[in-house]
Amino acid sequence: MKIALKISASALALVALLLVGCTQEQQNKISRDIQNWTGTNGVLEIYAGDKLVRRFLKVDKLSTALGTDDGKARNYRYGYGVLDENLNMQVDPTEKKVYFEFSDYSTVVFFENPH
Repeated sequence: MKIALKISASALALVALLLVGCTQEQQNKISRDIQNWTGTNGVLEIYAGDKLVRRFLKVDKLSTALGTDDGKARNYRYGYGVLDENLNMQVDPTEKKVYFEFSDYSTVVFFENPH
């Protein structure tokens, strides 16, 4: 029991040291990699002013577009999700998974589905 506890404490200390040595961007990437591995049940809502105009369900991640030649981040995000056509927060039989994009200037809310 004491040996296992010592190994666990050593492993935890090693992970902490590795994270401290990482830049913020590397830590964010590790976090995204873990999230991508575990998956999420995200909801993306897009607003026009104060009116909800689109909702996507079962979104697992949002990605930032990168330039093909320069590799720099573009000013839009993209992902895949089920278009909730009737905005009822449920995936109905006629609703399908689609690709979507939105600009950095869009009013969006992304959250984990509470259901």
